[in-house]
Amino acid sequence: MATYEDFQKLELKIAEIETVEPHPNADRLYVLGIKVGEVKKTIVAGIRAHYTEENLKGKKIVIVDNLEPAVIRGVESNGMLLAASNESMLALVIPDRPIADGAKVK
Repeated sequence: MATYEDFQKLELKIAEIETVEPHPNADRLYVLGIKVGEVKKTIVAGIRAHYTEENLKGKKIVIVDNLEPAVIRGVESNGMLLAASNESMLALVIPDRPIADGAKVK
């Protein structure tokens, strides 16, 4: 089990999706350009089967901001978005009211 101290190590923040590109080497992935406060980052997300590029641009999402970078099919990802899923659906975790990107999720 994860401890409370383990959970506290994660920096969950609000990010705004600015750009969406199909991953050049994977049919199920997008390369997302996001803004977290004043910082711009790239993350790779396996949500292409569930969202169109138009659905994602401008959307506010919740990310793990301090995840160690990982190279996914040749593209460096600097964070991870949060989503819920079952056998047939995936839904992004999003704020329920307007809030600035960069805001901490507690």
